[in-house]
Amino acid sequence: MGHITAHQEHSSTAASPFHPSTKVPHLQSTDIIMAPIRVALIGLSASAKTSWASRAHLPYLLSPAGLAKFEIVALLNSSVAAAKSAIAEYNLPATTRAYGDPAALAADPDVDLVVCNTRVDKHAETIRPSLAAGKSVYSEWPLAQDAAHARDLAAVAAKSDARTVVGLQGRVAPLTVKVKALVQSGRIGKVLSSELRATGGSNDRDVLPPGLAYFTQREVGGNFYTIGVGHLFDLVQTVLGEADPVQGHFQLQRPLVHIAEPASEPGGPRPVIETLRSNVPDLVFFTGTLPESATTPTQKGATLHFRFRRGQTFPGDPAVVWTINGEKGEIRVLSPEVAALQVGSNEQPIVVEVHDFATDTVDRIPWAWDEPVAGLPMASRNVGLLYEAFAKGEGYPTFEDAVARHVQLDGLLASWEG
Repeated sequence: MGHITAHQEHSSTAASPFHPSTKVPHLQSTDIIMAPIRVALIGLSASAKTSWASRAHLPYLLSPAGLAKFEIVALLNSSVAAAKSAIAEYNLPATTRAYGDPAALAADPDVDLVVCNTRVDKHAETIRPSLAAGKSVYSEWPLAQDAAHARDLAAVAAKSDARTVVGLQGRVAPLTVKVKALVQSGRIGKVLSSELRATGGSNDRDVLPPGLAYFTQREVGGNFYTIGVGHLFDLVQTVLGEADPVQGHFQLQRPLVHIAEPASEPGGPRPVIETLRSNVPDLVFFTGTLPESATTPTQKGATLHFRFRRGQTFPGDPAVVWTINGEKGEIRVLSPEVAALQVGSNEQPIVVEVHDFATDTVDRIPWAWDEPVAGLPMASRNVGLLYEAFAKGEGYPTFEDAVARHVQLDGLLASWEG
């Protein structure tokens, strides 16, 4: 767990595992040292204030709970100048060190945890040196542009015994925890089947902003399939278990994608800069068999059906309807406005309901975020829970988990000739 050290009675000195040079004299058995985990952020940009780093990571790290456990001590950007600009833009302490070279960051002995928020195909080159140096690394999902690169990063981490976290925050989301508990409680009896229907993954069917033009290039590794589908399919399998075997069916309905600037006024036209040909599917179907489990009662051969279409919903339709059909009842998860269940919804809450077949009644199941993340911006809440789990030393997905999901997603897409 690193940052927390309990000391035996009459101990004259003690060292924090994260900060070996920190010595504290004459501690009693009830004394606990809370040495903040020293964090270096990769990809916090002054020019991209709506980036995931600033929207999801920074609010937690600068919150009271975050400051109690973590300390931002360094930034790595494309250049030292860019890192210094971000330090100034976000009012980070003047002592925050600025790096433009991943190797230089890896050599900094006063960094414990490196957090990567760059474009997916830049993950490997920016975090590999720190992994090799034995530093802990939290990488956003996808871990890498494909399973081969993900395996390499996991192998480097294993060799240096580095602790790793991957940003599959849906695994720790209160929504996920609640639905999984409902299934495992036996309230609906054995799971007979499950079906998820989602629409979203981007704000438009065939338009992307300039900063996401690379979503049209499968080889980059960050796109509707790996991010939108990947997060949601991971969350479903966190609840119901790993589907095996799984078959996929893919279609690219709109191969031409317009790259457009934001409208100058609400509802106004968006100037199109260029039109690109995509090689990323925008309609995905998975059909699989759910596992029998001692903790999750499931009928042998229970079917999972998963469908995700990129773009807007039909007016009035929800973004996600997920049902889990059981012997005695059915669970329904309804997300009116967002397909990203791993993030949550700002406006219309995600609803969990249970239909009891015997009484023919429907109960709405309450769920919510608790402190210390309840007051954070929506995007930061489940990310904050990953940081909290890392600080405790348990309950978070690792690079090995990421490799398994990469292998599954890559394998399903391998036969598609889009």
